[in-house]
Amino acid sequence: MISRLLVANRGEIARRVFRTCRERGITTVAVYSDADARALHAREADIAVRLPGVTAAETYLRADLIIEAARAAGADAVHPGYGFLSENAAFAQAVLDAGLTWVGPTPEAVDAMGSKIASKKLMAAAGVPVLPELDPAAVTEADLPVLIKASAGGGGRGMRVVRTLAELPGQVEAARAEAATAFGDPTVFCEPYLATGRHIEVQVMADTDGTVWALGERECSIQRRHQKVVEEAPSPLVDAAMRERLQQAATAAAAAIGYVGAGTVEFLASADGAFHFLEMNTRLQVEHPVTELVTGLDLVALQLDVAEGAALPPTPPTMTGHAIEVRLYAEDPAHTWRPQTGPLHTFTLPTTTTEFGHPAPAASPAPGFRETAGTRVGSGAVSPKLQGASAGLAASAAGGPGLTSGSSVAHAAGAGGATGVVVRVDSGVTSGDVVTPHYDPMLAKVIVWAPTRAQAARALASALAGARVHGLVTNRDLLVNVLRHPAFLAGETDTAFFDRHGLDELAKPLADEDAQRLSAVAAALAAAAAERANATVGSGLPTAWRNVASAAQIRSYQAPCGRIDVAYRGGRGGVHLDDGLTAGDVSPTRVQLSRGPVRYAFDVAAFDGLVCVDSVLGPVALRPVERFPEPEAQVATGSLLAPLPGAVIRVAVAEGDQVTAGQPLLWLEAMKMQHEITAPTDGVVTSLPVTTGRQVEVGAVLAVVTPTTPEASE
Repeated sequence: MISRLLVANRGEIARRVFRTCRERGITTVAVYSDADARALHAREADIAVRLPGVTAAETYLRADLIIEAARAAGADAVHPGYGFLSENAAFAQAVLDAGLTWVGPTPEAVDAMGSKIASKKLMAAAGVPVLPELDPAAVTEADLPVLIKASAGGGGRGMRVVRTLAELPGQVEAARAEAATAFGDPTVFCEPYLATGRHIEVQVMADTDGTVWALGERECSIQRRHQKVVEEAPSPLVDAAMRERLQQAATAAAAAIGYVGAGTVEFLASADGAFHFLEMNTRLQVEHPVTELVTGLDLVALQLDVAEGAALPPTPPTMTGHAIEVRLYAEDPAHTWRPQTGPLHTFTLPTTTTEFGHPAPAASPAPGFRETAGTRVGSGAVSPKLQGASAGLAASAAGGPGLTSGSSVAHAAGAGGATGVVVRVDSGVTSGDVVTPHYDPMLAKVIVWAPTRAQAARALASALAGARVHGLVTNRDLLVNVLRHPAFLAGETDTAFFDRHGLDELAKPLADEDAQRLSAVAAALAAAAAERANATVGSGLPTAWRNVASAAQIRSYQAPCGRIDVAYRGGRGGVHLDDGLTAGDVSPTRVQLSRGPVRYAFDVAAFDGLVCVDSVLGPVALRPVERFPEPEAQVATGSLLAPLPGAVIRVAVAEGDQVTAGQPLLWLEAMKMQHEITAPTDGVVTSLPVTTGRQVEVGAVLAVVTPTTPEASE
């Protein structure tokens, strides 16, 4: 029996595993880098062990340090989470060699699927349909377009779409460099690129007795940079016949390598129902909550049970209702998905039903389950090994997170009633945290279960729109726009979704220009109220009060739509505004504005250099415009500034070089991704203050390109 578990990971997945451990009475052990010393997962664990260093390579990717940490903390088991070392066969073997329980598949199974090249050959031999593998050196015009992939990789890193033979060598080189940095293995290969395919995957769970569950499918087709953004179960593409074929293929894949534990078999499908094997992830997936919500399972609990030797019931539960998950990232979709760093002043989702699990137990048993001997298990006989080795598996297979063995509990659907909605948040951050450039910029996963897909999409969009996310640019507006898009609601969700519907349109702010102007008015009045409240003299006077008539006061803000100047006057009759607006109650944090008979309420939160305004019209982030900016804050015309903290990994030009608009000048590496810095115009590189290997902060000058004037070119 596992009594003390170390999670070899960070952030939300560490917290997710800890959630189940607490319910099982298992002591939790966290590891943390110096950058994560105040991270939630490190603060919440029973025991936390420092890994000296900041980068992943110095800390979370060091198998030797992880095992030393487990020994120091007295842990008897290790859960890898996802990412980092989760699919590293050598790490799995080292855990076992150290006498610890490995909560995952065997090292042999991890190794078998660790190479995409080798795994495709293995799957083809097992009768699973696969796409042909292409040697990059042998690609011809007839093969185009192709997708370059890292053999040892995942998460979209090392992947490149190539449409011409001329660009193939350079893209192969770039993919190899990124794969070597991310995974320590530069091996890449090519396969045919299907621009409008559907990414369908099957969750599997297997025990040491040879029982393999195929727990329905998830669709993860809406992606950016080949990384998933929206996931759902079941897929709107898959009918009963296709589901049967997918589950058979996934079961065959798992059986072919003697798989044990939780894993996911990924396929690329076409609209006609044909599909091909992509890869098998030998770990828990980021998107596992959607399967938990439609099946009522706790997949982490099942992982623990199988690691302790428990057997699965013969028949898994079926899917009920519909679940959709989105990944909320600190990134700017409108500017090449640029990751964001800095303080997260506020992060709340008022409509949250549960964190990391299902809501509180209901009174009736879930569909498809039966009560037996005080616990509830999947339909079918209960294995004697289950009864002896881990009675907790019954609860794992019945209730999901938050539900315990021996209680009469319900599926997520029942917990909210027949028409109930569950809003689940899995997050590794909280208000006041700082997002650093060292790790993935995902803030949270927000997942909604509802009886129907349409209800789930509507509830999830509403929950996101009502969230308070202050301090960083995020992809929240994009996610809401996707969930409300007619094509998404119609189930038309292939991998070309962003290209087909236009990222510019999908990334538009939820608040239109008029809403932004109203929000700026609210911000100005709230600021005036705050100044009046903090005044040493006359703090009790009304907002914007003037003894005698005077010129309007003006406050200016930079909004997504541009600069907004707000003019207002104060007097005995209250605050006077233009544009037919009238002000109601005004405080430093809340403002009421009316236009004719319609009244709106705005919540205002002011921070250093930032004002965040939330209302039913949409969230708006405003930057106060300084009346008298400091001269040293100005930069030379043509300066290229670092969009985020990172390391300069390559410089392609020198001072004095003539460059053209769009030409790559240098590359930054941050948040596990490479960011290309290009020339904004034709011109000459007149300053290049950085070199390869240098660390830069946000706003640092990377280069100065002086535009070429017509006179200079004559």
